[in-house]
Amino acid sequence: MLFNNIEGKKMELKLARTALNEKPKTIKLEKIEEIIKENGSHLFYFDKDNQNKDLMKLVEHFEKKDFSVYLREVRYGLNDGDYMYEVHIL
Repeated sequence: MLFNNIEGKKMELKLARTALNEKPKTIKLEKIEEIIKENGSHLFYFDKDNQNKDLMKLVEHFEKKDFSVYLREVRYGLNDGDYMYEVHIL
């Protein structure tokens, strides 16, 4: 996802992988806003390679627009690296 952060630089968030050996795809902020506008709410799954602070900036961005946003870590295996981030925007 691309959007301006506080310093005016572009940030990029990666969507969760659908297979362990593939590279994560990215999504732009405009596309997320379009999906939310069409559906009213949506669940997004982001890759573990994203930094937590970048996800918090995403949460703040939508909270400023009066959306309720829930962020959590989803573990899908026993290894420490088996997780992804779930963001629910309402």
